[in-house]
Amino acid sequence: MKFGPALRAAAGIAVLSIMDAVIKGMSAHYPTFQVAFLRFACGTLIATGVVAALRPGWPSRETVTANALRSVIAVVTAVSFFYALGQLPLAETLVLSFLSPMFIALFGLLLLKERVDARIVGAIAIGFAGTLIVVLGQSEEAGAARSWLGVGAALLSAITYALSLVLLRQRAQRDKFLHIVYFQNIGPAILVAPFGLWVWQPLDLAHLAWFMLMGVLGVIGHVLMATAYAKAEAARLAPLEYTALIWAVLIGYGVFSEIPTWATLGGGILIVAAAMITSRR
Repeated sequence: MKFGPALRAAAGIAVLSIMDAVIKGMSAHYPTFQVAFLRFACGTLIATGVVAALRPGWPSRETVTANALRSVIAVVTAVSFFYALGQLPLAETLVLSFLSPMFIALFGLLLLKERVDARIVGAIAIGFAGTLIVVLGQSEEAGAARSWLGVGAALLSAITYALSLVLLRQRAQRDKFLHIVYFQNIGPAILVAPFGLWVWQPLDLAHLAWFMLMGVLGVIGHVLMATAYAKAEAARLAPLEYTALIWAVLIGYGVFSEIPTWATLGGGILIVAAAMITSRR
């Protein structure tokens, strides 16, 4: 069976969702900037090993410049999202980030001149309806305890994440995917290093393995996403982002004992339906 763009994107989202769960676990022990720095530093080590083994050649000056811009956007996305993970339940953070497919379609239209047909618009609408069901299905007690700074951070990350993916689509048609993945790690690592070192807390060596796992998952996830966006339009793959909620519910329940509500499950069904609609040829 051919591993097409939709399957690659869905697999990449699943891998990155597992990475998000590890980040949430480490955010309980370290400041956001330190977690972000270690995530990208470990990712750089893994990506360096992959590049050394496969030898894709040296990137062009245009590749370096364009991916440096994506690195800045990636830092904003990562720091705001990591902060939200530390303040909100995993599933709720993912739900709030599900505004990103709408911005992906918008940025794809504005920057890449992509055609957004009625089927894709319908899939996004169905997925967002599922997201609203999850949000409105919260208990009053859960709503009262919500961190509004966390909510704002999650919404900011949704916008910058959408812009990052559209730029990924733009570069994936020109650059080698290993170059993209490498700059996706080393660029943010360099940019966030001063802030990470400023707030640095002593590192428990037992946690080092978890940060290395972040790096491995990040590289695998970005390889899958880069190769997917090289073959399919951003708007077509955008609703697949909703499948992250399914992983968030499963991981949240199994790891963090966060019990999903019936609203979460009902919304998840609509989200899966949206993903199936958009992935059909």
